[in-house]
Amino acid sequence: MKANVNKDTCIGCGLCESICPAVFSMTGAVAEVIATPVPSPNELACQEAVESCPVAAITISE
Repeated sequence: MKANVNKDTCIGCGLCESICPAVFSMTGAVAEVIATPVPSPNELACQEAVESCPVAAITISE
């Protein structure tokens, strides 16, 4: 699975990084994907980050 952050939509709240730091990192005022593809042990946390994003800036593709 691959995660993607829409940098135009991201508000930089940091929730994704706090939920799944193995995949997301804050770079300045926006989140960034740091693990592509998402490591298998982190897939559930990554999905939780997607569902928790307050502005739906994160998407997952297979």
